Amino acid sequence: MDQKFAIDLEHVTRIYKRDEFEVRALDDVTVQIPAGRFVAIMGPSGSGKTTMLNLVAGIDHASTGRVAVGGEEITGMKERDLAGWRARHIGLVFQFYNLIPVLTAFENVELPLLLTSLNKAERREHVETALKVVGLADRMDHYPRQLSGGQEQRVAIARAIVADPTIIVADEPTGDLDAKSAEEILGLLVDMNRQFQKTIVMVTHDPRAERYVDTVYRLDKGVLAGVEPGMRGVTSEAAAHG
Repeated sequence: MDQKFAIDLEHVTRIYKRDEFEVRALDDVTVQIPAGRFVAIMGPSGSGKTTMLNLVAGIDHASTGRVAVGGEEITGMKERDLAGWRARHIGLVFQFYNLIPVLTAFENVELPLLLTSLNKAERREHVETALKVVGLADRMDHYPRQLSGGQEQRVAIARAIVADPTIIVADEPTGDLDAKSAEEILGLLVDMNRQFQKTIVMVTHDPRAERYVDTVYRLDKGVLAGVEPGMRGVTSEAAAHG
């Protein structure tokens, strides 16, 4: 497995058993994503996008094949080791924010740090930095109900980056947002990728996303149907050859 790839899937198949039926959510998928890229996984519903994301995040296990993330093979890791690995390396962003309503933005972002050895002052510094990065330094004492959808997603992104993960994994991050907020969130993810060299893997149905990413991986019925540059990838290539 090559260390220069942030994500390295080799001949990965994921089969779910439903009664006497077998469902091949992923079928012999091989994908190598270089470190520091912002990529989209696209395809129709049921194509295996979220399954692939869950394998990368260590939330699910491959039936066959090998999964390495950040140069570390996670295929055979025990659940307890995997939980620790995920806390150190993976920042998760979901479609429905998953903020805790009775906690402020600050307290929501602080949650992952409670599992670390940081003291209270260090945690505060990390949280304030993360909220500043997403443009919400002035909203840290607000509760989720006092924020717009776009602001809630920004808090969720701050929570995902607060422990400085190796990889940000985003599942339909714009799926519940209006067009303007969706564009803002995509722009924010680009900033994370450029400024902090974060590898970002995003599952999305949103065709606008293609303008923001380096590469699009298309899945169809569990099979990798194609790999093509996103519009940002095309622009970068043109600049490199210009």
